[in-house]
Amino acid sequence: MARSSFSSRCCSGVRATAGSTKTAAEAIAAATGGDLLELEPSEPYTSADLDYNSTDSRVSREHDDETLRDVALKTTTADNWADYDTVYIGYPIWWGIAAWPVDTFVKANDFTGKTVIPFCTSASSDIGESGTQLAALAGTGDWQEGQRFPSAVTQQEVTDWVKSLGK
Repeated sequence: MARSSFSSRCCSGVRATAGSTKTAAEAIAAATGGDLLELEPSEPYTSADLDYNSTDSRVSREHDDETLRDVALKTTTADNWADYDTVYIGYPIWWGIAAWPVDTFVKANDFTGKTVIPFCTSASSDIGESGTQLAALAGTGDWQEGQRFPSAVTQQEVTDWVKSLGK
């Protein structure tokens, strides 16, 4: 049975890019009384890995070759997963979609009986179809419309959005 006092699980996207995504996730956790699970790749991304302007960077190679996008995470399962009824999943937008390490988390968990609310951060891209794509990948759960936050998101902006959801 879900415990309402622990009804939210916030997941920041990728450790190396967690700046604004982490800010948003922490604000959601504070507003909901939820927990945080940081998705950390087993092989962390370096600044050079994240240089999407370089065709030789890790993210550029992964973008160009989808077979490289299966990014192993240090952990894919949240403690007490069965106890959560609302899950906020946060991620940066990479090339118009959710950062692919988030796919690993989504594929590894059963969202049956959970309300899932995606949120993303990006300097310029919108949320696009990223939430819909993650929902299709999950195959289970009640996926809600997501929210895109700018890179300079404030805790108050996130708190106001969470309050508007009534969660």
